[in-house]
Amino acid sequence: MHAVTTPTAAQRLARTIASDIWIYNKEKIAEGLKHDNLFELLESEINEGHDHFAQRVAPEVAAQHNYLERAIVDLLIQSAAAEMPTRMW
Repeated sequence: MHAVTTPTAAQRLARTIASDIWIYNKEKIAEGLKHDNLFELLESEINEGHDHFAQRVAPEVAAQHNYLERAIVDLLIQSAAAEMPTRMW
């Protein structure tokens, strides 16, 4: 049974997962932003986050929006890029 059944809760979980990736992988994120290979460096962490999200969120809610992808972009790329050098933009 999936614990998350609302879009608001799904968005909150996605941001929590992305925040955990940020907290525990700051060095990888900095390196990935600097060398433009963030997704390759964080592939296993992002896949683990996707697995966790899929286990917790009802499929009909998860299908409504790319919650986790959006949270990853917002937290790992846009927020981190403000603090770390990047060639991405």
